[in-house]
Formats: sequence, C-alpha cells, structure tokens
Amino acid sequence: MRAQSSATGPTSIAVGTPAADTPAPAPAADSSPRLGTLQAALGVVAFSLTFPATAWGLEGFGPWALVAVRSVLAAAMAGGCLLFLRVRPPERRHRAGLAVVAAGVVVGFPLLTTLALETSTTSHAAVVVGLLPLTTALFSALRMGIRPSRTFWAAALAGAVAVLAFTVTQSGGELTAADGYLFAALVVCAAGYTEGGRLARIMPGWQVIGWALVGCLPLTVPAAVLALSYEPVVWNAHGVAGVLWVAAGSQFLGLVVWYRGMAAVGIPRASQLQLAQPLLTLVWSVLLLGEHLTAAAPLTAAAVLVCIAVTQRSRS
Repeated sequence: MRAQSSATGPTSIAVGTPAADTPAPAPAADSSPRLGTLQAALGVVAFSLTFPATAWGLEGFGPWALVAVRSVLAAAMAGGCLLFLRVRPPERRHRAGLAVVAAGVVVGFPLLTTLALETSTTSHAAVVVGLLPLTTALFSALRMGIRPSRTFWAAALAGAVAVLAFTVTQSGGELTAADGYLFAALVVCAAGYTEGGRLARIMPGWQVIGWALVGCLPLTVPAAVLALSYEPVVWNAHGVAGVLWVAAGSQFLGLVVWYRGMAAVGIPRASQLQLAQPLLTLVWSVLLLGEHLTAAAPLTAAAVLVCIAVTQRSRS
C-alpha cells in the first residue's frame, strides 16, 4: 500500500455530514486532525514510490508474477500480525466491504497499473493518481452521503486539472494503449479507498487492509505459482527491491496509515493530499529511474500545495 476516531472526530472533521446509516466511529486515538493528516501524508509518500518500485520489479519479474507475489508477501505480513495479536475475524456484515477493498486496492489497482507500466513511463502513469483524489471524493459522496462545499470541489478540480496537465505534458501529450488500464485502475482504486475509509471508522485501519489481503490468498497463492511457472524470473537487485517495496510499503504499511488517516480526517480531505503524489512520483522517477523532469515542476507543485491548503480548510 492503517486506534480510531472519537464519537465526534469524523463528523466534526469531515467535509460534510455522513448519511444516517454511517457506522458509529470507534475509539479516540485517531481523532486528532493533525495526526490523521500526518498519517494520510505518510501513506501518500509510500504510494508515491509505487510506480518507480513497480518499474524496478518489472526488471526481474513478469507483470502477473509481480502482482501475485507482492500480494502474497503483503498477506503474509498482515496475517502474521493478525495471528500474533489474536484478532477475531471480521463480522459477516463487513465482509462485502472488505471484498470491495480487496478487489480495488489488493488486486485491481496493482494489476492494472503494472500492465500499464509495461509500455508506459511512470510520469505518464502518474495521471492516474492525479485524478484519484477527485474520483475518491465522488465515490465517497455517493457511498456515504458526504457533501463537500463548493469551495472544496473547485479547489479539488483545479488541483486535478493542474496535475493532469503536468503529467500529460511530461509524457509529450501522447495517449497510449496503457491509458485504458490506467483509467480502469483509477475507478477500482477510488472504490477501494472509499470502502476502506468507511470500514476504518469501525475497525482499526490496519485490520481493514490486513483482512482484505488475507481474504485474497485463495486467489493470489495459485496465481503466484502459475505466473512464476510461466513468466521467467531474473534475480537482480532492482527486481527484488521493487517487489519488496510494493509488498511491504505500498500494499500493507502504506495502506495501514492511509486508512487510519482517512478515518480521522474524512475521505474527501485525505484524498486531496494525493494531489501531491504525482509530483513526488516524478521526483522519485528522476532519482531512481533517470527520467527527465521539466522546469514546470516547481510551478505545478506550488499550485497543488495551494489547492491542498484550500481543501484542508474548507467547510461544507
């Protein structure tokens, strides 16, 4: 790729009023907006390394093997934590939501973006996360009845447009066959983030992604065995480092802090922190992959920071 909010935390911090059937928030450890923002920001930093790490992983693994292996490794970490702490399985009423999280962030987004990165640069793929905050806010509005203010939507849209323009410019303005994968990944990930953020108000965030990962093992273990038998593996430092990061950092630890942050400050506001993610990804792409970064980066970064400040301060 993640203690809970007080009874007043999510409703007083979120940009809007949850629907009447929104689950009651759980304990108070994540109720601080500063702590929640910090946790969400740490998740964004972890996610910003996902595309460069995936590009590294593809130097040693095939796309299907990379996705399956990262999920199995992350599930092993999560399952070990769940067993050590003797956490009870989730209630039946939460399993459908966990299935959405699993489909969106455990399987869908990693698979679709990995397939895209076979033919796309990381800077071009960053268009996905540039649009993800707005898409997540839309999903949360539909799913949870949250109604952000007009100022929030204006700032979110402006930030998304700025990031989209920047990332498309970075790739020369050309659309590739990978765009279908990228836009599909955008939709499934926004659904997974929204459902995960909702569940993180009921159970600890790390248990949300933990149970989603463990629940996928009947699918990911056979997939890993099958993919490794058909796709050649080249053992090298980049390939190993890439798969380890996307498993531990992106797939588990990053989602742990991300879901905790969303539970504390609300899904729409936390999602707006991801406006900075494409720019961070481009920085990592230069440092780790040697991709070229244009002079437009500082201007876009300033515009994104302004949009983030506005969305964080807006009220419905």
